[in-house]
Amino acid sequence: MKDLILQQFDLIIESLKHLETDLKVSIMNEIKIKMHEVSPFKSEPVDCVLWVKNDSVHANDYNPNSVAPPEMELLRLSIESDGYTQPIVSMLDENLTTREVIDGFHRNRVGKECPEIQSRVHGYLPVVTINEDRTKINDRVASTIRHNRARGKHKIDAMSDIVIDLKKRNWSDAKISKNLGMDADEVLRLCQIGGLAELFSDKEFSKSWEADIYNPETENM
Repeated sequence: MKDLILQQFDLIIESLKHLETDLKVSIMNEIKIKMHEVSPFKSEPVDCVLWVKNDSVHANDYNPNSVAPPEMELLRLSIESDGYTQPIVSMLDENLTTREVIDGFHRNRVGKECPEIQSRVHGYLPVVTINEDRTKINDRVASTIRHNRARGKHKIDAMSDIVIDLKKRNWSDAKISKNLGMDADEVLRLCQIGGLAELFSDKEFSKSWEADIYNPETENM
């Protein structure tokens, strides 16, 4: 059975060799999707990496991640030297033809803004699609933040705005803590930064965050 399947697959590979790029990529994506449907790993998004046109991928408007110019240049160099080793995590929009970035905003930028890389990948980007049960806005925000916190940096002010927004959407402190990987104190401090005292007026802090304010009179004390 195995040999027969591989022989049939060899015929498919041979027929793909002489196709133009866009048609070849389209067929390869369809094959990957069909294989994913019967895969024992079909619940894992990374099991199905597709190549899609870069103009079909757009950034979200809630990513609090921040990459400094030197780190952005290092990412460009990494992709230029080693290729794309990580796909962009995305979800399909309602029209099913465009995608919103959940994680990989800067990998998305590099593929679009660096001419050499864009040319090398023929104007495509590697993407995986989050599971269908994670497509609600709150779930997408939480997924983006988990990716950021597990790997890199994020802007405190932007994080504060997101926590406050989730509170307004009736997420409890416990749910925010669980989904964003924070402890209770951190959730409360981010509310404090956002200036919404009513969100935590009945809480007690075990720690406090105070902004350091420059005072020339005490600079040399």
